[in-house]
Amino acid sequence: MANPKIAIIVSSTRPTRFADIPTAWIRAQAEARGDMDVEVVDLRDYPMPFFDEVASNAWAPTQDPTAQKWQKKIAEFDGYVFVLAEYNRSLPGVLKNALDQAYVEWARKPFGAVSYGSMGGANSLGHLQNIGVELQMAPVRNNVRIGGGDFFKVHPGFGGSGNLSDVEASILPSAKALLDDILWWAKATKAAR
Repeated sequence: MANPKIAIIVSSTRPTRFADIPTAWIRAQAEARGDMDVEVVDLRDYPMPFFDEVASNAWAPTQDPTAQKWQKKIAEFDGYVFVLAEYNRSLPGVLKNALDQAYVEWARKPFGAVSYGSMGGANSLGHLQNIGVELQMAPVRNNVRIGGGDFFKVHPGFGGSGNLSDVEASILPSAKALLDDILWWAKATKAAR
């Protein structure tokens, strides 16, 4: 059986985003395992309008060509790891819009996150999990949360090093658990689909 194909979805499109640092780090962790194929999917590459279709693509075909391209890309994967910013105690609007632009493609697939912010992206992660359940996705238990002193130690915008290896001891066990969960659920749901 081929390795499950996992998307690492970058949730922020801001020019000054922190997301690139944890994206590169979790990608390296996943690739080092050799038991999953990973691809970074950056929302910057899918500048979709705010959701304005007649209905979800579960009920009516999507008209917007960029949203169609997004749906086609998302459909390729067996599971998802979101690199998840927290903005004002929730997830970025651009991610919510991207989640709404697909439905069929998300269903019956696992997801987890590398979330970050002063509180480790806890609120953003909770919102993502609720949305994922509505999209018939399977949220995994283990996630990586970069918060508090670790977040500020690494975030270049706050004088940090820009290097997650500086805090790796506190997040590596969570990354292993996250990727273990994603792999198990991706295999199980792929077989069931």
